[in-house]
Amino acid sequence: MLETKAELYRTAQRAAAIGALVNLGLGAAKLGGGLAADSYALVSDAVNSLGDAGTSIVVFLALRVAARPPDHRHPYGHTRAEAVAASNVAVVLILSALWVGLGALRRLSVLHDAPPAWTLWIAGANAVIKECLYRYKAGVGRRTGSAALIANAWDHRADAFCALAVLVGLAIVRWGGPRLVFADEVAALVVVGAILAAGGTLLYRSVHELLDVQADEDLLARIRAVALSVEGVLGVEKLFVRKTGLEYLADIHVEVDPELTVARGHAIGHRVKDELLAAFPRLRDVLVHLEPHRR
Repeated sequence: MLETKAELYRTAQRAAAIGALVNLGLGAAKLGGGLAADSYALVSDAVNSLGDAGTSIVVFLALRVAARPPDHRHPYGHTRAEAVAASNVAVVLILSALWVGLGALRRLSVLHDAPPAWTLWIAGANAVIKECLYRYKAGVGRRTGSAALIANAWDHRADAFCALAVLVGLAIVRWGGPRLVFADEVAALVVVGAILAAGGTLLYRSVHELLDVQADEDLLARIRAVALSVEGVLGVEKLFVRKTGLEYLADIHVEVDPELTVARGHAIGHRVKDELLAAFPRLRDVLVHLEPHRR
């Protein structure tokens, strides 16, 4: 586990920046190759990569905003910037996929020359690079807890399969002759389907986070266990934990002896907060409420 929140954000930002640079390079190469070879599959895949570059840039900027400390106008911090950015990027991805899909449908009945052999090398290299990006970003996303990075990583995995679809489509057109030239557009439609799936998943996850969905049961159980280990805590009545960017906010109602003084109960509440913040570095804040223990 990373030691500080600053390290979490720096690591996530570095992954987003690397993804943006790699995807810009891939997008430019595929766009040039697709236009030169009159391959709509390569052009559509180039749009996908350029969209991924835009996604990575937005995630990078959102992480920089999310890392800012709270201020008087934003007492809970700026961590939701990540989910807001992810939801907007998802909409752009979906719209770009629909645009590319419409173009592919229009070209299905249009005869064009078979793409040259070098386009196969572009598609094959793209598949390998995208799979490497997936493995890198997925690992960083799990370490930092960044939903946007994990979603972005799965987008790269989908892209790797898309690249294989493009590779197959180009190969069919290359060696199948004019009768199978439509395979290029069919491959483009496969790419469109993958973009729509990735964009829809990203939109669902980001909106879910903005709606303050409860954290997973494993995290809840571990937080509850630490709270119960504090001397004077006799039970946990309620526990709400919501994800916000790379961090979490917790609201916990702990039961204490109803005969305790206010000062004593207050001290127990502070110990619960201190123990939870120490045990879970990704907790930004913990709100502790005291309840009388029911005998």
